[in-house]
Amino acid sequence: MAVKEISFSSFNGRDTIKAWIYTPIHKPRAVVQVVHGFGEHSRRYLHMIGKMQEAGFVVCADDHVAHGKTAVDNNTWGDSGAKGYMTTIEDENTLRKMITDEYPDLPYFMFGHSWGSMIARGYAAHYGESLTGLILCGVVSQFSGAEILGKKDDMKKMAEAGRGGEDGSSFMAVAFADMTARYENPNSDFDWLATDPSVVVDYTADPFNNLSHPYTVQFFYDLIELYKYIKADDWASRVPTELPVYLIAGDQDPVCNYGEGLYHVANMLSTSGHKRVVTHCYTGKRHEIHNEPTIRDEVEKGIIDFIDCMI
Repeated sequence: MAVKEISFSSFNGRDTIKAWIYTPIHKPRAVVQVVHGFGEHSRRYLHMIGKMQEAGFVVCADDHVAHGKTAVDNNTWGDSGAKGYMTTIEDENTLRKMITDEYPDLPYFMFGHSWGSMIARGYAAHYGESLTGLILCGVVSQFSGAEILGKKDDMKKMAEAGRGGEDGSSFMAVAFADMTARYENPNSDFDWLATDPSVVVDYTADPFNNLSHPYTVQFFYDLIELYKYIKADDWASRVPTELPVYLIAGDQDPVCNYGEGLYHVANMLSTSGHKRVVTHCYTGKRHEIHNEPTIRDEVEKGIIDFIDCMI
């Protein structure tokens, strides 16, 4: 197994995106593009990436604008620029085209977690014909924090008045205010990530997770605009009906309204004519099901089995 670092220009016209290509030992059978979530980076998926390599998949992943090594190298922590939510969608499309040029004959899948699942849903609505299958993990749907933030006129007014570069910490506080409300005796504000404390400790200790740099007003405005786009009734009709979709989450995850949001998105797709929609909601688990030690192997196997059925 090998890894190669690459870079490309962001759609925002300012940043250089850092990305990585992980190749298997044997002849590759498919490509999987991993799209990471909010406040993290792509190397948090190395365990899953390793399993995908063993299965014969080429895996590619970038650190999005305002995140990870991209943010470090460009000195743009929490600042995604002024081009709107299409920046992340177009950056993923640039990476997809680069990898497709290298592996033109391989089936191509996209895996998105959390905010990454939002990006992947937006991507599928714009460029779904380029994909063989779509995997959505930690699905963001019926998320109370986003619903509340979407109604705040002051955020919109600040962004539209040219104040998007200002500190957006107050909006982040609103979005994540009640994340542990349903848990008995939470140990930290991040307990919603996983039931296993070691996962939470690992997340908070990782210097490449954006915990010490504020996100801009513009970042949150763009995030909510993307949320509204994929929440809209016509989103599913923009996704090719022949595209297979696998949706997974934990039923104790507030980001998907404790499982209900997962089925809401699945129903959106089914109602619009999508025939191959598969769901798996993991009982008793929270947001990062792919990092939970007790079910991680099961989650990864489910993803690989889904891909195997499509190639």
